Amino acid sequence: METTELLFTICNTSILVAWGLLIFTPNWRFTVLISKRPFVPLLLSIVYLYFMIANGGMGSVDFSSLEGIIALYENSSPELIAAGWLHYLAFDFWVGCWILRESKKKEINHLWIVVPLLGTFMLGPIGVLLYETCKLFLKK
Repeated sequence: METTELLFTICNTSILVAWGLLIFTPNWRFTVLISKRPFVPLLLSIVYLYFMIANGGMGSVDFSSLEGIIALYENSSPELIAAGWLHYLAFDFWVGCWILRESKKKEINHLWIVVPLLGTFMLGPIGVLLYETCKLFLKK
């Protein structure tokens, strides 16, 4: 297995474990630690940086149009595609940790935030929308 595929597989599998901790063991000391400190996003960021260097950077990318973004992905290397995916994984997990911490501060029962956490894991911004809706519903 080549380096890009190996690193991608490790990151993609590890994030499942990290999300599992947020969802199933929110009060375990290790889960509390990774939700308070950005260890997981930082590790993903290191691999992201490796992929960006291996790709030779972004080149000239037009981020101002949908066509520019489509062209970025149509003409890119496996490393750049993997970096893009790690970008999602890192930020979605960061947001999931924020949801977990804030829900604890607001004393929201964890069962209420399982669906928002899953939504954040699978659909990013939809999870945030679900969490904010949950807070409105619970008046928190």
